[in-house]
Amino acid sequence: MTYSRGMRAIMLREPGPPENLELTEVPDPEPAPGEVLLDVAATAVNRADVMQRMGNYPPPPGASEILGLECSGTITQLGEGVTEWKVGDEVCALLAGGGYAEKVAVPAGQLLPLPSEVELISAAGLPEVACTVWSNLVMHAGLSEGDVLLVHGGAGGIGTHAIQVGKALGATVAVTAGSDERLERCRQLGADITVNYREQDFVAELTAATGGADVVLDNIGAKYLDRNIDVLKDGGHLVIIGMQGGVKGELNIAKLLGKRGTVSATALRSRSLESKAEIVADVRARLWPLLDQGTVLPVIDQVLPLADAAQAHRALDESGVFGKIVLTAK
Repeated sequence: MTYSRGMRAIMLREPGPPENLELTEVPDPEPAPGEVLLDVAATAVNRADVMQRMGNYPPPPGASEILGLECSGTITQLGEGVTEWKVGDEVCALLAGGGYAEKVAVPAGQLLPLPSEVELISAAGLPEVACTVWSNLVMHAGLSEGDVLLVHGGAGGIGTHAIQVGKALGATVAVTAGSDERLERCRQLGADITVNYREQDFVAELTAATGGADVVLDNIGAKYLDRNIDVLKDGGHLVIIGMQGGVKGELNIAKLLGKRGTVSATALRSRSLESKAEIVADVRARLWPLLDQGTVLPVIDQVLPLADAAQAHRALDESGVFGKIVLTAK
């Protein structure tokens, strides 16, 4: 990638606390063949950004060192070979990095049109959660009508989106969260069964209510591994997408065999351009109509200016965010 004049972006001085994020001027990106240049309207803060800030989630080779895995904005320049989009189109985009900036170059296959029921700033909080939830629950685990879905971290960006998608597909949705207030807000989004993980055992609660889960979407990892196997129904599918509860756990293979269960772990950021484009295309074809209808919508906790990225990270560190925090670039 080549650079010309400067733009404002949030840079990480060194791994560590939110205070290490600073607004500075960096060279403008130029779109490579197959890419477009976006004038960024807004980006959103994800748990992966926090991990990168702490030095635990480096960007893939060739990706921008600037944080930010999604954004919304307006196309200002087309790279060589891009024909399906035009200058002036308002879009949102899945990124491997670079969202915390005024401009970003994006592969054309990772662009999505604005849903008719979503305005430009709020759309910044859609691509990462939409592609993560849809690729894991639908494309990978095959969630369908009549299934029971358990979502850990129901109050987060992934969780609030997964609740809505699960309900739209006709599933019974159960969630875990750490307070009754957050669980009530999950119920308002459509959650059928809510479990306060500080006071209740999700295995006992869900087994009593439904006999278990057909699909578990888990951002905790090692800490929940054994109990996630316990809560699976026969033929159930555990999908691990995070490591907030540790990276190493013991898997009881006999228990998994007895349930004919499946355990998989997936990541979105490190996928190939072709794989991301395939996910984005499926999201556009099958999930985007639900957003156009207003059946599924972004859940935005607060909107802050880009310069307040450190404040946004502190809020996420304190686990008080419901849905997503959006940072406006202008």
